[in-house]
Amino acid sequence: MRRIICGLIVGFAMLGTGQATENRVDGLRPDAPELAAPGDLSVGVRSLNVVHKGQIDILNVKKDQDFPRYDRALTLEIWYPAKGKVSGGEYPDVYIRDGVTKVTLSGRAVRDAEPRATDKAYPLILISHGYPGNRFLMSHLGENLASKGYIVASIDHTDSMYHDKAAFGSTLVNRALDQNFVLNEMARFSQQKDHFLSGMIDASRTGLIGYSMGGYGSVITAGGGVTKASTEYSWGAPAGTLKRMMSGSKEHEALMDDRFKAVISIAPWGMNTGFWDAKGLSGVRIPILFVAGSADDVSGYEKGVRALFENTVNIDRYLLTFNHANHNAAAPIPAPAEAWKPSPHLDFVPFEHYADAVWDSVRMNNITQHFATAYFGQHLKQNAKMKAYLDLVEDSDKGVFAAEKDGTLKLEHTYWKGFQNRTAKGLRLEFLPKK
Repeated sequence: MRRIICGLIVGFAMLGTGQATENRVDGLRPDAPELAAPGDLSVGVRSLNVVHKGQIDILNVKKDQDFPRYDRALTLEIWYPAKGKVSGGEYPDVYIRDGVTKVTLSGRAVRDAEPRATDKAYPLILISHGYPGNRFLMSHLGENLASKGYIVASIDHTDSMYHDKAAFGSTLVNRALDQNFVLNEMARFSQQKDHFLSGMIDASRTGLIGYSMGGYGSVITAGGGVTKASTEYSWGAPAGTLKRMMSGSKEHEALMDDRFKAVISIAPWGMNTGFWDAKGLSGVRIPILFVAGSADDVSGYEKGVRALFENTVNIDRYLLTFNHANHNAAAPIPAPAEAWKPSPHLDFVPFEHYADAVWDSVRMNNITQHFATAYFGQHLKQNAKMKAYLDLVEDSDKGVFAAEKDGTLKLEHTYWKGFQNRTAKGLRLEFLPKK
């Protein structure tokens, strides 16, 4: 028996090492909730470069001078349903948190695969990373959602990436602008006859996933105007360049785009630093699923994400909380193997940027995939069956699992739908309707 146990331990250790070395983004645990599994469609992936012309060059703004302009280059990673039964590919030369080390990620998406023909265009989902980050940070969601019939575009936000991290003001000003611009570009691609995305995108049904500073941008995109005070911070955006995002301004109102139908905002930053107040948040007009760790020490929880949830009073909204998790809850891919060791370019181990001290990364990813599938399924695909995965008792630990021997659920069954017995633990899902 001892030899058997030792063999199992060694085997599991080798399995864990192999998975880490492959740097897979598509992990699925045996205890993953029902909707976390990939869909029936094969997935293709391509990288595209786009240019947002004539933008304010935040890095070179000088007081009392006209704003300099530049053409802002962005790179997109686009996942899409692919033709046939194909699976497996790599993402080479991906920077990790130190901004110097490059690694290879692996997943189910096939590079440059032929798109799957469709009579009905797919809804669009945009993904917006944190500061710093890159377009691969939430690639588990990109692949997973594409396999379920979405076009997904993840944005490399210039000046906010691991290898080009620059003044924070650029992120403050450009994040929502990038999100809107990419929506327009994706809609344009679908209208081009010679584009690989021709006819594939229904931009009138667009969702947005933002993490940390991407979450900050998602609140603005959803209608939240920032406070006047936040436009004047000495450490923020220079020379009043953030005023166009200010609550009540014509410029902010002009940014609103009704093609956005639903938002998932993960650990959105800014409430805890005075970027929003009740007045500004009353302008939010797009339904939001907020996701947070209860121990978030970057965006804050009680005075951060929860306060956002409570003050966006003019929309229906949810708050999914990972109890005891910190800022990395739900969004980042598992830390690449190369991130597990110290880097001479950082004063912390890069692993810390991806991982949580309490929760397993693949577990969090699977839970996020599950709820993203339900939330976007309801709002972007009008699938009424998805609402049952959101109508839950608030505290997962208080759900009662009650089933007959044949699996038939009893009347007293209140366990979280889609979760296996004994697996809905450490979570809360709260709902507040618009007033």
